[in-house]
Amino acid sequence: MPEHSDPSPPPSSEAPLGTAAQLEKARRDKLVKLTSLGIDPWGQRFDGATAIADVRIHGDSIAKEADDGPTVRVAGRIMLQRSAGSLVFLSLADRTGRIQIMLGKKQVGPEAWPVVNCLDLGDLVGIDGRLGWSKTGEMTIFAAGITFLTKSLETPPDKYHGLVDPELRQRMRYLDLIHGEGVRERFVARSRIVEAVRRVLAARGYLEVEGPTLQDSAGGAAARPFSTHHNALDMPLVLRIALELHLKRLLVGGLDRVFELGRVYRNEGVSPRHNPEFTMLEAYEAYGDYFTMMDLTEAIILEAAKAAGTPTTFDWMGHAVSLTAPFRRAKYDDLLHEVTGCDPTDPASVVAAATAAGIETAGRHPDVIKSDLFEAKVEDTLSGPVFVIDYPAAVCPLTKRKANQPDIAERFELYVAGIELANAYTELNDPDLQEELFRTQLAGLPADDSMARMDTDFIKALRHGMPPAGGLGIGIDRLVMFLTGTASIRDVILFPIHRPRGE
Repeated sequence: MPEHSDPSPPPSSEAPLGTAAQLEKARRDKLVKLTSLGIDPWGQRFDGATAIADVRIHGDSIAKEADDGPTVRVAGRIMLQRSAGSLVFLSLADRTGRIQIMLGKKQVGPEAWPVVNCLDLGDLVGIDGRLGWSKTGEMTIFAAGITFLTKSLETPPDKYHGLVDPELRQRMRYLDLIHGEGVRERFVARSRIVEAVRRVLAARGYLEVEGPTLQDSAGGAAARPFSTHHNALDMPLVLRIALELHLKRLLVGGLDRVFELGRVYRNEGVSPRHNPEFTMLEAYEAYGDYFTMMDLTEAIILEAAKAAGTPTTFDWMGHAVSLTAPFRRAKYDDLLHEVTGCDPTDPASVVAAATAAGIETAGRHPDVIKSDLFEAKVEDTLSGPVFVIDYPAAVCPLTKRKANQPDIAERFELYVAGIELANAYTELNDPDLQEELFRTQLAGLPADDSMARMDTDFIKALRHGMPPAGGLGIGIDRLVMFLTGTASIRDVILFPIHRPRGE
C-alpha cells in the first residue's frame, strides 16, 4: 500500500454559496491561475486513455493488500471532489463508469499541485497513476500525474436534486447525460439497438439505402407534412412523412431487398408517444409477404432486446411482457369481437357498438368507423407482443387484398402494451388498382389523415412491374422506449423539439 494515509474523507464539497455571477467568477479566477501556470485550460490531445469500465474489470483481479498494481491512464469529468489536507479525492466519470482518484501532494509533485488547487466539479482531466485499493476498500487510482483537459465555467446541478424538471432535462440534454441516473445508459442502449437492427437486415441480404427527405408531395402514410419552399427551383416542397414510396421504386429497379433507417417528419401533436421528428425503419423484400415480415420483425426485436440487455420478461406501461418467440398472432376482427361483442362483418352491429362508445358514425365509411372502434376499445387491451393481422381493406390503400377475401388487407400491426411498434403489408403492386385507391377519398376521413394522395411517378413505376413483396415499418423511438422500459418518447430522443424559451 502507499505510504500516505487514507483518512475517512469528509463529506463532498459543495459549490461555494453565492450568486451565479460569483460562482462563475470563482471559476474564471482559477482559469486565469491555470493560464499563469502555463497550463492551457482548454486542453490538448490526450492519447492512450483506457475506458474506466475496463480499468475496473482489471482492478477486480488485484489483491486488496497489493501495492504493486499496474499503471493506468484515464480521462473524464470530475463528479465529486473532497479534500483532506494534502490529499484530494475525486470521483472521475467517463461514458463507461466512475472511479475514485486520490491525488497526494507528494505523489503528483510540487509543480502539479497548484493545478490540483484549480480543480472544480465538472472539469475534465486526465490521470496517470497506479491502480489499487484504498484502506476503506474502494478501487482507486493513486495519481502520479494530472493533465488538465477542459475548464468548466458553469456550476453543475445540485447533486442531491439535479435536473428534476423533465423539460429542462430535455432542453439541456448534455447535463442530463452527465448527471441523470441511467440517462447515458439509455442512449447507449439506443445505439446498440440500431446496430442490432442493421445487423439482422444485413445478415438477410438487405441493402441500406437513402431516399429523399425533401419531396414534392407527401405520400406513404396518413399524416400532415411540414411545408417549405425551394428558392432556386421556385417550388413548394414537403418534408417526408414516410419512406415507403421511394423504397418501392427501388424494388421496381431490381434492388430486391432494401431498407432505410431515416428521419421522418409529421406536422402533428406532441405526446408521450409522438414527436414531430422521429426515426423510422422501413424494409421491403421482393417475393415476400406480410408473413415474411412477421418473421423479420421477430428477429429484429429479439436481437435488439439482446443488444440492449432487455430481460425476457418484464413489465412495461402496466403490462406484463414476454419476449418469447413466436409472438402471438390474432385476427383484427376476432379481437374486435372479443372486446366489444359486435359482429365485425355486420356494419350495423359495428355502428351500434361505435355509437355506444361515443364515436361519430354519421356519413362515415363503415371501415373508418370500425377502425375508430378498434383504436378506442381494443388497442389498450393488447399487452403483447401480439401481431394483429388482416385489417379492413378500405383503410389500407397500399396493401394487397387477400385472394379470397377482397375486403381484407394482408396487413399486420405489432402491439405491445397497447402501443403500435410495427406495421407491415403484403404490398399492393397492381398499378391500376393503386391509382384507383389513390383517387378515392374515404368518407369521413379528413384529407390530412388520408393516404389517398396521388403520386403519378410512383404509379408509372408500378406499371413497369414491381414484384410481389412484403414491407415493414418500425418506429425506432418506440422500439427503444419498449426495450429500455421508458414511458415517454421524449426520453429516448436526444433533442426533442421545444418552444423557444419565453414563449
